[in-house]
Amino acid sequence: MKYFNLPFFIFLILAISLSACSPKKIRSRSVTQNPAIITAAPQPSSLSEDFPAETSPQTLDSWQYLISMFELSTESNPRIDRELKWFLAHPKSINTFQARAEPYLYNIIEEVKAQNLPAEFALLPAIESGYRAHAYSHSGAAGLWQFIPSTGRAFKLKQNWWYDGRRDVHASTKAATRYLKQLAKRFDGDWLLALAAYNAGGGNVNKAVRRNRKADKPTDYWSLSLPNETLYYVPKLLALAKLFANAERYGITLRKLEHKPYFSIVNIGSQLDLAKAAELSAMSIDDIFQLNPGFNRGFTPPKGPHHLLIPIDKVSQFEENLALLPDSQRVKWQRHKIKTGESLSVIAQHYKVKSSILRSVNQIKNNNIRAGKTLYIPISQLNAKHNPFIHANLTNPNNKYPTYTVKSGDSLWSIARKFDLHSKDIARWNKISIKAPLRLGQKLAIKQKTSYTQNISATRAATIQKIHYTVRSGDSLSTISAKFNVHVADLRKWNKHKLSKYLKPGQKLMLKVDTTKPST
Repeated sequence: MKYFNLPFFIFLILAISLSACSPKKIRSRSVTQNPAIITAAPQPSSLSEDFPAETSPQTLDSWQYLISMFELSTESNPRIDRELKWFLAHPKSINTFQARAEPYLYNIIEEVKAQNLPAEFALLPAIESGYRAHAYSHSGAAGLWQFIPSTGRAFKLKQNWWYDGRRDVHASTKAATRYLKQLAKRFDGDWLLALAAYNAGGGNVNKAVRRNRKADKPTDYWSLSLPNETLYYVPKLLALAKLFANAERYGITLRKLEHKPYFSIVNIGSQLDLAKAAELSAMSIDDIFQLNPGFNRGFTPPKGPHHLLIPIDKVSQFEENLALLPDSQRVKWQRHKIKTGESLSVIAQHYKVKSSILRSVNQIKNNNIRAGKTLYIPISQLNAKHNPFIHANLTNPNNKYPTYTVKSGDSLWSIARKFDLHSKDIARWNKISIKAPLRLGQKLAIKQKTSYTQNISATRAATIQKIHYTVRSGDSLSTISAKFNVHVADLRKWNKHKLSKYLKPGQKLMLKVDTTKPST
């Protein structure tokens, strides 16, 4: 038997114990493991560059706190690199959406955490809307998270004459994070497929997965054949996350923002004029609008929702003043005495409200009204010309425009000429092909210019900016017009001496963009 060295043995035991107890930084998350997740997981070689150590929200601002929780891989990929180059070529846009995000970011981060989503998903509104809560797209999507009407309704976001929940900052954020969690579950915990499905629809991503499976090909996001927009949608988010995680390296300045709630949800109990809400909280109507763009009118709906988002530092003042406000002063009502020969629809048209609204407000069961009786019409304190809630609603491409009934011999071209419009616009508003035959008696929505909308246009003339756009691979006139919310016909008119049969990458186009309208 060899000699037993007791001191050496004790030293060895102590060394092993100390090694086992030494602190280690471990990044973990409860995500279902499958082949797609493994390809999307952060690689050890990239941790030092793309994944800063986690930190407490009390020690850093919101952007740094968000970055500390990033977990999706942003390793070099041609599609990610392409989007990264675009962001680096447009540093102003990064600063702009950071500023826009400030009132909403804390709420978004907390809802993303509540659903156990990757922290990068808090950047999704930058891709969807540029953090503009009042944004509308050419496809009828609305709000920070760009819900289309049907998906919004599926997630309990009300949409009516009074209110559009897709633009409600708090409600839409809760709905979007629930939707993303639902999509991740549908695709077995694959975050990239969930993102792709958020853009293209779960059915389209399912079809792409089935095609690859049938062809014995990989079914991860990078291997799928998806719509062109979706092919660059996910890389755009990953590129933005990579940019933020390495801001100093890329020469990008991140704005300082203390990580604390900006607003509180205040129950107002019943209908309230939004101009009065601004007055009670000592805020401008524009500031009230930035937090509450879900309301379509100058006042909250009679049947709710009865809540407003108010900045934390204004809540006490608002609640105290609201408690002192008599119910009779919450909303101003205009009395209209019904004249002989007037119909409910004529009166509704005069006051720019729906007949159904007048019926609801005045508790009328049908359209029968009697001369000499009085109708009550809600009137906002704000002149419509200066009311951002009404302006935002006017830019909604889903508004019900006056209709035209197709007559014998009509064509889209002849109807467009009659109203001094473009036939392609009429086709787009009515979601029909430019070559589709018209039916006798068919109803077509026509976006006519009225004296009211002309006045609105006049007030926005100063917001029109000329920009120069560099054509990228895959661009077409239709995709560029959709991106900047302009008409193809206008694009042709502005660039008539530059356009040939085909667009060429690198070609410069001039656009006149209304900065108050959403671009995608």
